[in-house]
Amino acid sequence: MTALSLFLALLLAGAAAHKALARDRMAIAAARLTGLRSQALLALIVAGCLELAAAAMLLVPALRPLGGLVAAGIWLTYSAALLRQRGRTLDCGCDLVAREKPVDGPVIARPALLAALAVLASTLPAVEGFALDTPFAAVAFLALYLSASKLLAIPHPRWRKS
Repeated sequence: MTALSLFLALLLAGAAAHKALARDRMAIAAARLTGLRSQALLALIVAGCLELAAAAMLLVPALRPLGGLVAAGIWLTYSAALLRQRGRTLDCGCDLVAREKPVDGPVIARPALLAALAVLASTLPAVEGFALDTPFAAVAFLALYLSASKLLAIPHPRWRKS
């Protein structure tokens, strides 16, 4: 198992858990992103189940290609939904903290980049087991991802304008 696949699986499982634990907030975000007012909870459940399935598939070497493609499909759909909301301010549900923020290029590019990483993970050769450093590298990737998310949440940083 590669660190990249484990990182993506952890991220997907965390997103599914976040949907289950904060379902009221996430249902509102899903309704705003999809435009499905009455079926937002159903869309949220489907997304969470797909995320869990993709996470599980990424952990099984023989299913990693399919898991990577399912994960890429989830993140590309999310990126497209954010693209439709470009220029608006909303809580997209992409952070652990509820906060309204403008939907701009970096917010839209984040799931697209994750989709590209998932496609890359789906093309990696299937390797049984993992090295001792694999879980540490995956958790380090996750920490960097969450840190980048916090940086993107800064309302008007100088470094974004230069």
